[in-house]
Amino acid sequence: MLRRKPTRLELKLDDIEEFESVRKELESRRKQRDEAEAAAGGEEAAAMALGTEHKSREQLINERIGYKPQPKGGGRAAHFGNFEF
Repeated sequence: MLRRKPTRLELKLDDIEEFESVRKELESRRKQRDEAEAAAGGEEAAAMALGTEHKSREQLINERIGYKPQPKGGGRAAHFGNFEF
């Protein structure tokens, strides 16, 4: 492998100004998105509080990923075969 001397990178004033403008633009977009999510989240929380259906965290996750758990059959008898107490 050939060795070469490290390249020198110079940071110019224009580069710094461009970076600052892009950073400010991204921060303003993020702030607007966060405000919109907070407003929407507040409405969702109010709607959920008014609704009669309260779901556990596990149920909400299962709905989100599309998992529908099947109920386990039987009861105590299923665990011990045909023996009943």
